[in-house]
Amino acid sequence: MTTRRRLRALLATLPLLLTALVLPGAAASPPSYDLDVLGDSYGSGYGVPPYGACGRSDAAYGVQIDGRMRLRLDDFVACAGATTASLVAGGQLEALDEDTDVVTLSIGGNDIGWSSAVVACLVGGDPQCALASEAVRTRITDDLPALLDGLYDDVRDAAPRAEVVVTGYPRLFSPEYGTFVAMSPAEQEVLNEGADLLNSVIAGVADQHGFTFVDVTKRFVGHGVNAADPWVLGPLDPGAFHPDAAGYAAYTEAVTAAIRPSRLR
Repeated sequence: MTTRRRLRALLATLPLLLTALVLPGAAASPPSYDLDVLGDSYGSGYGVPPYGACGRSDAAYGVQIDGRMRLRLDDFVACAGATTASLVAGGQLEALDEDTDVVTLSIGGNDIGWSSAVVACLVGGDPQCALASEAVRTRITDDLPALLDGLYDDVRDAAPRAEVVVTGYPRLFSPEYGTFVAMSPAEQEVLNEGADLLNSVIAGVADQHGFTFVDVTKRFVGHGVNAADPWVLGPLDPGAFHPDAAGYAAYTEAVTAAIRPSRLR
């Protein structure tokens, strides 16, 4: 065979050689991880309309992290008003299975009647505020740990290999800005201390189960409902005392920072 013919033969096989070298790498895409979003109104994004079923909003942190770190939003079932019991009865756990890689979970605030204390402090005097706040604190310490423990067991059973990220709640008030409606700075402090206690209990039970707790308290400092730049909606808003768009963006960044790609299978 002449040199020219050998060159032609080599050139004819070159595309096949390139295909063999390139296609395997091109076909291999990075793995994606299934994300399921469970919980209450703070998990559903309530406060930033428009809403779907259960007050679900595209502002929810679970929706906003879809696509980050190769996470793929699989099931978004968080529901405004959910408690530990109604989360189970309402079928949210059915979103989980052995293929679930990451679960985000916001729950606990409705179990302890948090809103009742906020209303009592907002419209009542110091005695009413103190009484309602103490009742909530009692439920946080006496009732909530067992409720969370049972639910977390159910979550782990339903998603045995998932990284579970549990989110806390922000302080709603910035007492440094003074009286809000009829609520004194001292009353605001009482409610903020209640939020701290709630977060502490949730974090403790989450840690016992090997779950990651996301504390958003520092991110909301200076952004309470009565601050100059509030990230919490006021009492006259339909989504009262829930985060606004900026607040949910802060949640999104906190949750993103807490998810460690090295832990994902």
